[in-house]
Amino acid sequence: MFVNSLRTKRGKMELASRIIVTLAFSVGGLGGFAAATGFAWYFTSQGKAEFLAILLWPVLFFWQVFPVMATAFTNNPDSSELLRFPLTYRSYFVIRLAYGFFDPASALGTVCLLGILAGVSFARPLLFPWALLVLVTFGLFNLVLMQTIFAWVERWLAQRRTREILGVLFILFMLSFQLIGPVTERLEKKPHPEWSRAAEVAAQVQAVLPPGLASDAIAQASHAQYLAGFSSLLFLGTLTMAVGCLLHLRLRRQFHGENLSESAAPVVVQAQGLQIGWDLPGFSQSVAAVFEKEMRYLARSGPMLLTLIMPIFMLLIFRLGPMNPMRQSSFLSHMPDMAFPSAAAYALLVLTNLVYNSFGGDGGGIQFFYASPASFRQIVLGKNLAHGAILVANTALVWVAVTFLYGPPTPAVSIATLAGLLFAAPLNFTAGNLLSIYSPKKRDFSTFGRQNVSQMTVLISLGVQLVIVGVGAAAFMVARFYKNQWIAALAFLVLSAISFPLYVTVLKRLDQIAVDRRETLIGELCRA
Repeated sequence: MFVNSLRTKRGKMELASRIIVTLAFSVGGLGGFAAATGFAWYFTSQGKAEFLAILLWPVLFFWQVFPVMATAFTNNPDSSELLRFPLTYRSYFVIRLAYGFFDPASALGTVCLLGILAGVSFARPLLFPWALLVLVTFGLFNLVLMQTIFAWVERWLAQRRTREILGVLFILFMLSFQLIGPVTERLEKKPHPEWSRAAEVAAQVQAVLPPGLASDAIAQASHAQYLAGFSSLLFLGTLTMAVGCLLHLRLRRQFHGENLSESAAPVVVQAQGLQIGWDLPGFSQSVAAVFEKEMRYLARSGPMLLTLIMPIFMLLIFRLGPMNPMRQSSFLSHMPDMAFPSAAAYALLVLTNLVYNSFGGDGGGIQFFYASPASFRQIVLGKNLAHGAILVANTALVWVAVTFLYGPPTPAVSIATLAGLLFAAPLNFTAGNLLSIYSPKKRDFSTFGRQNVSQMTVLISLGVQLVIVGVGAAAFMVARFYKNQWIAALAFLVLSAISFPLYVTVLKRLDQIAVDRRETLIGELCRA
């Protein structure tokens, strides 16, 4: 199967992309291994093995958070597909854990734990068997916890009501998480004598949590307190078993055929009049129909709401945090007129997952596009118009937010920013249209922690974004050097005169490209 996949260009590019990503993860893993080994050796050799919790807490957070925040670089297969095969429940449970173990987060976390084990063993060789047992238990806890979170969140996302509640809570959590830095910075300006008491309470609480228990088990053994160390390990194993029971409850129901379909029972529907679709002046009905479909689908998704909120919220973070223009060391203190261009660029960046995999959400519906009388250039144009409408709405909201938080941008900066979007958006759409056909990937908005685009798309989109950001930054820097932002506006208009014809040329050729790639496109998106 591996050799057969290399017979296509896409297979070869996927292999090259995966090699590059693997090398990047390997470099990060080696760095984490070296750091973990050095610090673990120092703490253990100094008789302060309880400080290993300082290393174990980052491992825990990385192991649980990275699969959620960086799904573009992970590839978690849908293990529920194995339920179609005659597997026993025990085999299915073990395979589910095996899939989780080969996740990049699990691999990097395991490498860090190996570094801690090496550091402890170098400092105290006799602790090797005990530290190995403790760290294996701690790694198993992280593995089971990650799979439990994925399993239960996917169950909640399978129903509309819980999906909406969970989406709102997730967005509020992520936005609140971003406020920790600014709030902490403001609190540090005032004396807080009660913080010492809070620190003591936090230390006591973390001591009964998995990282604290693992470090305490090793520390007690290093001080010859074997009974206390065994009790900490026993408590850690109990927590692992408790989390495993939660995973067992979810997987057991899934194994027995739990159906969370939201389809209602058939009811008698009264005859209704014909509903007229949307009308876009200057565009055909096919383009308008695709535009309406995209807007209706995107308006129902949680990522769409997050897309609209994040640029504005990041402006608020910059205003309250270290990017506050009142601070002399901040970026905006030196260039406050860059608030609107930076926020507009971020608004374009958050559309990457939609633009570079525009057919991913259609799934098996791609067959209707091929069967319809509409051409693929009309279909893609409708999708691009929907993405462009989102970008326009985001830019307008960003302008209002910048005006309220930082003051109204000058006309020259506003026009230069809009001209920059005229250059960047067609270039993004051009690359996204080609990658959506050449490297499609089925996307399911109801799943959690799954990769939305292929590895090849990730690398190419990253390169395109770096080029756009580099050209935009260079144009604004030249304009600031000559103290005339109209230079940037003129430069972007010249560049847009190149990117827009390029977009039109590629759009005209999409019909033939879609025909040539129909087997790959349909086969990938209709995959069970």
